[in-house]
This record gives sequence, structure tokens and C-alpha cells, in this order.
Amino acid sequence: MCKGRGYARALRYVKRSKNSAKRSIIMVMKLYDTDIILEKEYPERFSAEDGGITESGLQLTLPLGKGFYKEIYFEGVHIGYGSALLSKSVLLNFESDFETVEMHFALKGSSSAKAAGFREAVHFGGRQHNILYGNRLSGEMHWNCTDFQLFEINLSPGFFKKYLPEDSALFHRFRESMEAGCSDLLNPAHHLISLQMYRIIDDIMRCNRKGLFKRMFLEARVIELLLLQFEQFQPVFRKNPGLKKADVEKIHAVREYILCHLNEARSLADLAHTVGTNEFTLKRGFRELFGTTVFGFWSDARMEQAQKMLSEQEMNVNEVSDFIGYKNPRHFSTAFKRKFGVLPGSVKRSGPAPRIP
Repeated sequence: MCKGRGYARALRYVKRSKNSAKRSIIMVMKLYDTDIILEKEYPERFSAEDGGITESGLQLTLPLGKGFYKEIYFEGVHIGYGSALLSKSVLLNFESDFETVEMHFALKGSSSAKAAGFREAVHFGGRQHNILYGNRLSGEMHWNCTDFQLFEINLSPGFFKKYLPEDSALFHRFRESMEAGCSDLLNPAHHLISLQMYRIIDDIMRCNRKGLFKRMFLEARVIELLLLQFEQFQPVFRKNPGLKKADVEKIHAVREYILCHLNEARSLADLAHTVGTNEFTLKRGFRELFGTTVFGFWSDARMEQAQKMLSEQEMNVNEVSDFIGYKNPRHFSTAFKRKFGVLPGSVKRSGPAPRIP
């Protein structure tokens, strides 16, 4: 049984035979405190009917807090993301009797997992990512943080192998692990989620397309995200910013501050002082970690927020301009057109996109 200080949750992946000619993979997700049970089924290789796409979302009110989980799947690909706000840490048990390659992104919070097949526990801190191969996994997972967000993509081994490079000892070792059916991490050390990765993850979560067009869009983004992971882990592409761990944390704190205060006007010195670093370290480190300047990121984030507000909310151009900190709406319109190629007044409201709360 999975116990978690007031409520328990178990994730079990099992394979069942529906008839002698066809077998399907069933993922059973259980969330329970005494008699509360949720169970869902998935077809083999996550294939949807008629080669289409399947989506579902779940809001939960739990004894220790609340949670949300959204999932989208189609042939060979399962995308899942969610969040939890809990009053205490949570322990989970999980089992699986099939193979999967998981692109794991810990957006917020930390977790650790002990699973048969791995030589030691796998720990993820906030803003870290890795790729893992799991074959008939079983074990337990501990959510160490009360504010927890994750984004993960599970790929069928056949889908993943189409894109796995062959010109690296690292990738060769991972391929050998898969061929031998041995659960493994692509790299023993996790990497930090880059700005490009954050943007692709946001694109996936916000996608409003339907049917085949949505599947095409998501599959392209999944492959692009996989490419970025490969590039980070491939030694020839790897960047070594030479920053101390404490500096990396401070630079990420500046990024979070910017996203929470888009309408403010702050100098580089102010931002550096806010997180306890200096201008030189912030300026150099931000570009090395995110591939852009502090104010280039801030400007892009403002424009992207403006685009969301115009397309998803009943706000006019002047209201959006004022909200994101522009005193002159014409200056905002100029910046918006430079970013997106159209004037903000031409953006139509299309309805809210699914997001992690």
C-alpha cells in the first residue's frame, strides 16, 4: 500500500489481455484516502482511435491540499503535466510492467525515487531535466516540496529510437541499456531547463489547435524539445558556464522575479541586489544560462504575456499596454509588431489554453 500522511496515491502500469489476438497497455492511476479510487486506461503505445489524439484533465481536492493533472496522448507519445499544493510532503508507490522512455522536466519542487533496476535513488531538484528508460519499474517516489510542478513526456521505445543519435558514447550506452531491457538514465547528472525548453513546454501546454493539426503541432514540439535535451547532454554541444551553484540559483531567481513582476521597471543593479549578486555575474550568467540578455528576456516575456492577454481575455490594447508597464500604448504597439509581425489590435480572443494552475 502507498501511504502519504493522510492520503495515498499509487501509480500502477499493468498489461492486460483483452482477447487472444490483441493486448493493450493499461495505465491505472489510483488516488485514495480510504475508499477514494480513480482508474484510467490507455491503449498500447498510447494510440488514440483512428490515429487521432486524446486529452483529459483532472482537478483534485485532497486532504493535504489540491492538485491538477492534464494529459494528451497519441501514437507513441504521452504528454502529462501537473501541479500540487500540499501542506506536507507525499510518498507514492509505483509499478510498471512495460517499457517507456521519459523526458522528465521538474518545473518546481524536488522529488526522489527509489526503483528496482536503478543502482541508487534518482533525485530531481526544481528546474532540472533528464531522460530515463524504464522497464518494468517498481518502487516509491517522495515529493519533498509542498509546491510541486512537473512536465513529462513518455515515448514508446520505437518512437524514441528513431531520433536517438548514434555518434556518441553516451547515446550508444543508453541504446545498449534499452536493448538489454535495463532501466537507466541518459546521463547520471541532470541539466538545467533552458529558456528555449521553457518556451516549448509553454507552447505545448497552451496549444489550442484541434485534431490532426494539434497532433502535428505537438509532435513537432516534442521532437524539438528532445533535440534540445540531446544537445545539452551531448559533450560537443554542452555549455559549461563556469558558474557556482549558488550563482545559478540566484540567476534563476531573477528569471522568476521578472516573470512575476513584468510591469515593473528595474535596473540591472536593482535585480542583482534583490537576489544578492553583482551586475557582472548576473549579466554574464543570464546570457550563458538562457542565451539572451536580462532585458531581452524581460521584453520577450512582456510581449508573450500581452499576446496571451489579448487572445485569451476580454482586454483591449490600452488595458494590456498599461498592465505590462507601457505608459504609451503606441510604444507598446510598435514593440508588439516588432515581436510578432502584427499589431496587437489584430489579435482575436480565442479562448483560454490549458495551463498548470
